[in-house]
Amino acid sequence: MLNGELLRVAGRAIGAHKLRSFLTLLGVIIAVMTVVAVVSVISGLNNYVATKLFTLSPDVYVVTRFGIITSHDEFLEALKRKRISRDDYEAVLKLARSAVAIGTQANTTKPVKSGSERIPDVNIAGITPNVAEMQNLDLDAGRFFTEVEDERRAFVAVIGSEVREELFPRVDPIGRTVSIDGTPFRVIGLLVKQGSVLGQSQDNIVYVPRSTMAKVFGSRRGVSLFVKARGGVPGIPASMEEMRVIFRALRHTPTKAPDPVSFVTAEAIQVVWRSISAGAFALLVFISGISLVVGAIVIANIMLVSVIERTKEIGLRLAVGARKRDIRRQFLLEAALLAFGGGAVGVFLGWVVALSVDAFSPLPTRVTPGLVVTGLLLATLTGLIAGAFPAVKASRLPPIEALRWE
Repeated sequence: MLNGELLRVAGRAIGAHKLRSFLTLLGVIIAVMTVVAVVSVISGLNNYVATKLFTLSPDVYVVTRFGIITSHDEFLEALKRKRISRDDYEAVLKLARSAVAIGTQANTTKPVKSGSERIPDVNIAGITPNVAEMQNLDLDAGRFFTEVEDERRAFVAVIGSEVREELFPRVDPIGRTVSIDGTPFRVIGLLVKQGSVLGQSQDNIVYVPRSTMAKVFGSRRGVSLFVKARGGVPGIPASMEEMRVIFRALRHTPTKAPDPVSFVTAEAIQVVWRSISAGAFALLVFISGISLVVGAIVIANIMLVSVIERTKEIGLRLAVGARKRDIRRQFLLEAALLAFGGGAVGVFLGWVVALSVDAFSPLPTRVTPGLVVTGLLLATLTGLIAGAFPAVKASRLPPIEALRWE
């Protein structure tokens, strides 16, 4: 039987029972839709996180009280640690030999206003000027404050794009004044728009000199240290080991006690993120696999019913010269076409879900041609596997007994 005729026969057989065909495909549709939707979110997040979350220079690491917390026990352990203070920072500056540069950052949340416009909660970051370079902060206009301005405790600020849009919607903010919790600061710089990471705005922020923040909002606030390792990325392990020894000495930490600080690197953040995305992908595979198995079972059952219903037709084809392999190919093609149709619907619905997630949530998505092809191939393969047994059974029907079937 020619391929074109096989396709026409398969199409007519599927079209003769439209509702049954659609219900048969629900498992495949759900599985493919899940694959496309979830993989598009994971792919989009991986791409987005790579550009947004990993802003730390690769040769820079952070010394912090809390670090990357992955469990409740780790959080409780970190709570027992002393805050990293300004005195610690000054001591590290004198003792560290494996660092090219060391900066510090402290954070608080305060209301910011200009004229009649007011934002109740803005992230205020007090940093040393070198931290801006270590964090790869880019300016849209103006400049960052200098070492001299930090030493003199100058009342200058660099604002995020969200703060600019809220407080200065129609004017250039450079040179104008913002009030941070009642204290006036002159705007000298405007950051490039960063967007949101996992729903957290990166633009609702104001950077001020570290010394000014300590003067206005108190110097007892805990800080994080940003360290640029000597020798670049290969020098990070030795630099972190030196920093670990320094802090254990500063804290008089017993030999067998846990370290009093944690370290965060761009690589460590990537490892944690890859672990999270791999876990989500494994869950996706499990859920989709169950749906595909259910879909395959349903397709196999319906194809067996179809074989019984068309027994006389099969006998007639065999009697007039059709080969057994033609019968096998016909039923395999019907199962594959059925599943391919379900895959196409699943891809479309998954694409719609991905677009909806992208439009109505902070999660970015990315549907690639490779993902579409994978979804269709999965569906088609499911159909071929599910249709194998019914196809073989149909091809083995004795022609004479099949013709007698009523």
